[in-house]
Parts: sequence; structure tokens; C-alpha cells
Amino acid sequence: MAKKSSGICYLTGAGPGDLGLVTLKARQVLETAEAVVYDALCNPEMLAWVPKEAEVIYAGKKAGAHTLAQEEINALLVRLTGEGKRVVRLKGGDPFLFGRGGEEAEALAAAKLAFEIIPGVTSALAAPAYAGIPVTHREHNAQLTLFTGHEDPNKPGSSVDYAQIATQPGVKVMLMGMERLEQIAQTLLAHGAAPELPVALVRNGTTQRQQTVRGPLRDIARIASEAGLTSPAVAVFGEVVALRDKLNWFETKPLFGKRIVVTRSRAQAGALSEALRALGADAYELPTIRIEPPADLLEFGQLVQDSHTYDWIIFTSANGVDAFFQMFFKLYDDTREIGGVRLAAVGAATAARLRALHLHVDLEPESFVAEAVVKAFAKDHSVENEKILVIRPEKARDVLLREFTQMGAIVDEAIAYRTVPETDLPGITRFREEGADLVTFASSSAVENFMALKLPLPAGMQTASIGPVTSKTMRELGLRVDIEAKRHDIPGLTAAIRTFYQS
Repeated sequence: MAKKSSGICYLTGAGPGDLGLVTLKARQVLETAEAVVYDALCNPEMLAWVPKEAEVIYAGKKAGAHTLAQEEINALLVRLTGEGKRVVRLKGGDPFLFGRGGEEAEALAAAKLAFEIIPGVTSALAAPAYAGIPVTHREHNAQLTLFTGHEDPNKPGSSVDYAQIATQPGVKVMLMGMERLEQIAQTLLAHGAAPELPVALVRNGTTQRQQTVRGPLRDIARIASEAGLTSPAVAVFGEVVALRDKLNWFETKPLFGKRIVVTRSRAQAGALSEALRALGADAYELPTIRIEPPADLLEFGQLVQDSHTYDWIIFTSANGVDAFFQMFFKLYDDTREIGGVRLAAVGAATAARLRALHLHVDLEPESFVAEAVVKAFAKDHSVENEKILVIRPEKARDVLLREFTQMGAIVDEAIAYRTVPETDLPGITRFREEGADLVTFASSSAVENFMALKLPLPAGMQTASIGPVTSKTMRELGLRVDIEAKRHDIPGLTAAIRTFYQS
């Protein structure tokens, strides 16, 4: 069929909320999108994969509040695709399961425009799974019914056959019915459903804000109301609900339900955020710093160019390794040009970054602070008359320069990068609206820039520091230090937070 445009629209399932449940294909099309139209139930972190120049349009629909009517969304997709753009229509769950994706596909087909369907993981299956409820089980059921609660069960001509749903065997899963839960429960009871039928309601399924309540059908609406449970939620009806007692794996994680703020730079925040989420935390990013090249890039380049003339190069951070070798490979095309210089690394992450370049780390102190480097050198090496190049950020402490000079070494410092305040702060609105249980700091600069934002601090908020230098800055700026990592790296900080909440 001939197409009016070279554009294409991908009707894409965004999954149930957990970013790890987004399909590879969904990410691929987002990374090359020229326009994205997304819904309220999509995890907003997916938008970080979208090119900065792409047009991003919110078309969310919540109960009683529609940003755009469905007809307007259809017309928008037709217009954007007709303009020759690669359009991603991002829809919570799966686009063809109660998502009106079929209507949007029909609109595109009627306009003779190209489209593809990218299925997504539906909350109808994922939310019960994360609540420890298998929707099929050989000993309990061999039939599964999915239905929408979006329709009024009392209206004439409803397309949902509640009489059949009430009496047929197997498990039933309902989407989008919280606003009518009392009506739906009473309708099912009136059509013969057992009053003691077990029901589970899973709100915000697969996310760290997941909430699950259970009760018999006759009481479930009252139980939900008393628990303050609102949409979005998935309802599961059936004996399999009882299996949650044995299979509740997600809500029992050590940091489940804890809202934790990560203040590292956007490029670095992912490792800590992922580690905390793996432990069940609701971790979100409020990067207060951004890594930029040094103010005097020429001077840094000259020192890198002469790096082979030194006896030692000391890297004080993984960022320093990255900046050094980015410059190094602009000047040289062979790692061997670094010569016979020996390498020292402050911190496990720094050493790992060097080893990833197939470089041997000659000295790695046990403690990840500058003083430990000096102590390690004093114990095993004489540095008198040796040339040492220290790779460090702007405004770092001058401990290494001072101590090695006193030990008789010839020391140069290469300013590899600088940290500046981040101006793009997508997490700031959430912090103001929801607060946090814990704010983490992995550097003094992150502390300084966080405090410079002058945000109102939530009552009961606690703090975590990666080490003594960061803790000192926190106390100087009026922040209490509740957690300090014994091992001064991201795994150490993660372990310290876990221990704190488990003790």
C-alpha cells in the first residue's frame, strides 16, 4: 500500500512501571525518535533515552482529567507521522490491552501512514507477579480472564458480561476499576460470586511504591477505602491470592518503600540508583553537579602529553581516569606511549577503570582517601627525587601535593575536570512534593550544590555520606550525618544504607 509520508509511528508498550521490564525494542525506537507522545502511566525515566532535539508531548489521561481527548491524540499522531517523523507513541503496559492502541492504529491506517506495534509487559500479569501472586497455577486454576473495570457495571449495554465473570472458573484480573470497585464487587456478588472469594489489589505494581491489600470480595471495597488505596491498581480475584503468603518476594526487600535521593552527576548516578532499587528502594535522581572539562584544557593536555616522563601517575577518581585517557588518545594512538610510568589509584572504582584499559595498578591503598595514598607510599616506596603527576579535579584538597613535596618528590598536579552546579533538575519537583526518607552524597561538591538549592528539608529526612571528607562538608553546612560508609565507594555506601535500615 502506498504511503503518503516517509514517517512511521511506533505504538509502543512502556511496560508496567519497572524500568527493567521495558523491552529492548522499545528502548531502541526511543533512542532514535523525533517525536514522543507519552501517557501518564509511563515511567518518566524512559524519556532520558530520547534525543534532546526530539519533540516530547504529554498526552496523559487520568480519572476525570484528560490532557487530550482520544480523537485529539489520534489526530496528533497522524500529523506528526505525516510530517515524515519517527514517532513513538508510548503507552503504559501493552498498547493493545485496554490501551486504545487499536484505535490509534486504525487512524494511522486510514491516513495511509506506516506504523508498527511494539508489545509491552502488561500490569495485568506483572503487578500480581510482583505481589507474589501467580495468575495461573496447576493446583488452583487453568483459566485466566482479563477484563476492564473502566465501564460502569450498571449502565445498559455494558460490553463486560459480569454474570459470566462472576460464575466462570479460574482467576480474574481487572484493570482500571478502582473508582467503581464498590459497584463492581456488588455486581459480581449479585450474579453469584462467592462472598469469601479472595481478592488482592496491587497499586503502582512493579514500582518501589507498590502497595498491596487483600480481603474477601464482600469486604474488599471497604478495606481498600480504609487503606487509602487509589488508582492505578490491578485487582486479582481467585484462590491464587493466598499464595502471596509464601511468594511475596518484592515487598520484603530490605529497602522496600524507602524514598532515597541520589545527588551524583547524571552520568554517574545510575550505578547507585540501580544498586538501591535492587534492594527495593524508591531511588530517584536529583543530580546537583555536572562534570565539565577543566578551565585550562591546554595546560591539562600538555601534562598528559608529557605523562610518560613521570615515575608515578596518581589517579584520585574514576572521572580523572576518563578525562586523562580521553585527552591521551587525542594525542597518541597507542597505550604504550604512556611508557614505564607506574600507576596508583584512589578507590576501587578508579582502579577498576584503569584495569578496564588493560593497565596494571601498581598501588591501591585500602582506604579511599588522599591520606591513605601518602601512608601507602611511605610504607613501601621512597619517592625522594621521583616525579609524580597527580590527576585530580579542580578545587580538590592539596594533601597529596603538600605531603609528597615534604617527602622530597617533584609533584605536578593536572586539573582533569571540574564540577559545576547542575541546572537541569528534573527531580526537584518530586523532592518538593514528596520529600525523601534519605538523601545520599558521594562528594563534597554534591553537598555544597544541594545546600545551595535552599530546598525545604522534609521532617525526618536522613542523610548518607560516602566518607569522612564528604561528612566534614555536610557538618560544616549544617547537615547531620546519619550514615557514613566504612568503605568509601558506591558498593560501600550501598552496604552502609542497607545495614542502617536493617539494624
